[in-house]
Amino acid sequence: MASDTATASPDRRRPRAGGLRWLPGSRLGRLIIVLNLFGLAILIAGALVLNELRRGLVNARIDSLTTQGELIATIIDQAATVGEPEPMMDAAYASEILQLLSNPRSQRARLFDAEGRLVADSYWIADRVEWRTLPPARSRDDGSGLDLSLTGPEGEPSEGEVAAKAQAALQAEVATALRGVHWAGLRLGADGERVVSVSIPIQHVKAVLGVLTLEARDVDEIIAAERAALLPFILIAISVSLISSFLLNRLIAHPVRRLARAADRVRLARARAISLPDISRRDDELGDLSRSLEDMTHALSERIDAIERFAADVAHEIRNPLTSLRSAVETLGLVQDPAARERLMAVLQNDVQRLDRLVTDISNASRLDAELSRQAPTPVDLRRLASDVVALYQATVRPGEPRVVLQAPELGEPMLVSGQEGALGQVLRNLIDNARSFSAPDGEVRLSLERARGQVKVIVDDDGPGVPTENLETIFQRFYTSRPKGAAFGGNSGLGLSIVRQIVQAHDGHVRAENRPGETEGDVAGARFVVTLPEARR
Repeated sequence: MASDTATASPDRRRPRAGGLRWLPGSRLGRLIIVLNLFGLAILIAGALVLNELRRGLVNARIDSLTTQGELIATIIDQAATVGEPEPMMDAAYASEILQLLSNPRSQRARLFDAEGRLVADSYWIADRVEWRTLPPARSRDDGSGLDLSLTGPEGEPSEGEVAAKAQAALQAEVATALRGVHWAGLRLGADGERVVSVSIPIQHVKAVLGVLTLEARDVDEIIAAERAALLPFILIAISVSLISSFLLNRLIAHPVRRLARAADRVRLARARAISLPDISRRDDELGDLSRSLEDMTHALSERIDAIERFAADVAHEIRNPLTSLRSAVETLGLVQDPAARERLMAVLQNDVQRLDRLVTDISNASRLDAELSRQAPTPVDLRRLASDVVALYQATVRPGEPRVVLQAPELGEPMLVSGQEGALGQVLRNLIDNARSFSAPDGEVRLSLERARGQVKVIVDDDGPGVPTENLETIFQRFYTSRPKGAAFGGNSGLGLSIVRQIVQAHDGHVRAENRPGETEGDVAGARFVVTLPEARR
């Protein structure tokens, strides 16, 4: 039938190997993972690089302060040490030395004596005063009796607490240096900022005369610079995330919306096909989805056409017995001869039986699809099934009727196929009934089984007149009947072989009809039907 779509072949659904096949998930899933991780990787890489840069800058600052402090401490030890045998540091002279050795404005130098008292400060020498912007003025009393001007904002320590912590950290640092141990690292400043600080003991031989503390207050500036350097990485990561989001929207959300709209068009316009060629060419899950939708609507369209043809055939087949019934009923009232009336009643009875048989076969054929899709396939031993079916025919055979014989090995491995035992049994019964209807009285119908190259073959032979060559395919069409001589009209509905092909195809097999050659050339010894089914794995 003509259709707007082309059925997708199995090869179109196979995803080609790609460079991201090692990642878990589907192709689009891997794309989503990579695109989202890419922006995160940029941010992480930038953070790691800047973290190493920050660590290097702080370490370099500590090395610089340590070198400078050791030089100043050595000069003070050599020039400002007085007294023997107990040496002491001349605080005044040491302060002059600290003043002569000009200190950068970004640094602060402090000198402590052996008791840990502050004796010199570079801020004093340079007349520098610590300053900072005061917070907004606040009321001293909120009605609770507390002086709020001495406390910080809610959840934050007050300035006094910060200064106390900074002083305690400085004293601990100086105490460590007074024990003759160099101290270097980060600590909290009086205004809450972080400072790089080194404390170097001023030693004369083994006696600790004092401590020189150097601190650099540009740590926050370094961190601010690092954050500024990190900003481009953040912007790049945000840009990549936005681009990946738009890309994913373009690759996923937009096509899905198009598929939904196309499905709505099929539903609203009552169309039978969906066509999305620009999406179906994609080699990913959305392409598979588009092709599946096209194939689905194509299969539905074919099913609708088949139902329409089936309905037309049913109407045609039912019309024949109904016409005969109507004629007999109309004539029955006009016939007075008892013998003629008896013949008309026989015709009526025969037509009713024919109509009942036809309706039953049509009902069975219409339910076949639903039954095949409702039950899950199971392993079926065809040799055992054929033996049971043949045994039933042998037990119910009447005098003058053709006999049914099974020709299959009784021993060996089971001949397993995957399917439904009831449906496969109907295939055997329909083929045997068809062969018996064309066999001579007291004839023989032979059912044989073969296994070859992963397939199981069911062969049904009869000794009848055979099948005309031009009808070897048409006999599988619905309502096709070819009656042998002497057979009663209406004894067959023409659905038996059609049901056989429908069941066999549902089991991924195929069926064909052929004529067995006779002893002389051109002679036909009988008909043969061959059903081939894939063998099930054990």
